[in-house]
Amino acid sequence: MQLGVIGLGRMGRIVVDRTLDAGHDIVAYDVAEEAVESAAEGGAEPADSVADLAEKLGDEKRIWLMVPAGDPVDAALEDLEPYLDADDVVVDGGNSYFEDSVRRNETTSATYLDCGTSGGPAGAELGFSLMIGGEQWAYDELTPVFDAVATGPAGHDRMGESGSGHYVKMVHNGVEYALMQTYGEGFELLHEGRYDLDLEAVARTWNNGAVIRSWLLELCEEAFREEGTDLGDVADHIAGGSTGTWTVQEALEQEVPVPLIYEALSERFGSRSGDDGRFSRRLANRLRYGFGRHEVARQE
Repeated sequence: MQLGVIGLGRMGRIVVDRTLDAGHDIVAYDVAEEAVESAAEGGAEPADSVADLAEKLGDEKRIWLMVPAGDPVDAALEDLEPYLDADDVVVDGGNSYFEDSVRRNETTSATYLDCGTSGGPAGAELGFSLMIGGEQWAYDELTPVFDAVATGPAGHDRMGESGSGHYVKMVHNGVEYALMQTYGEGFELLHEGRYDLDLEAVARTWNNGAVIRSWLLELCEEAFREEGTDLGDVADHIAGGSTGTWTVQEALEQEVPVPLIYEALSERFGSRSGDDGRFSRRLANRLRYGFGRHEVARQE
């Protein structure tokens, strides 16, 4: 297949590289010229503008947007709009709010797929988990690309109608918040408790056969190995929060109790008070680096 990719940051570049590795052709564009040059060195055909990308894709365009959620998505769609029709497919692979995705599906000339993407920079090697909403025919058409970008055929599926992909990803992130908080609280108790414990050893042991083994627990092991059992100068400050906030808001609208997710979100907001004392929140801060390579806030 021929795929256009707009947005060549960490995640967009992984989409490019994995799709190229699977034998597909890529036309790549980013507002940063050096990102386009780097993608071209990796085998992509460079485009110097959205118009140039659209021209190079021909009559039936298949385009993957990997730009920040919100206004940048709308701006990219606005730039693309003169070149699109219903036979074209646009995939939004960012963390967009699901109601925005429903709106974009209704207002975009192309067939629009909302694609929740999980896996972080580790997806460069392993592939992503993709949760996709929108028209069945468009999902089927892009399946060879989804196979390449995901961990394989089992790593993606069509969740349902427009908005459902980003809706499922939103709830996924709420679950992620609660899991991070739970691991943080458990390790805080171990750290402050009765025994002088090597928390890297605890995490490694749990991750080999225990009921609570997981990738997040592997990242806990990595954090203790690289920062030390006391987490060194990692600060009690957890960035992010939009998707968790959306999850709680949706739970209120649907009258579904989500106390664990709500408390995890509250802890995230509470971490921004300037108190560097909570071990659980310091671990959550470091875990965000582990799965997303987000900057680690440090104590001064």
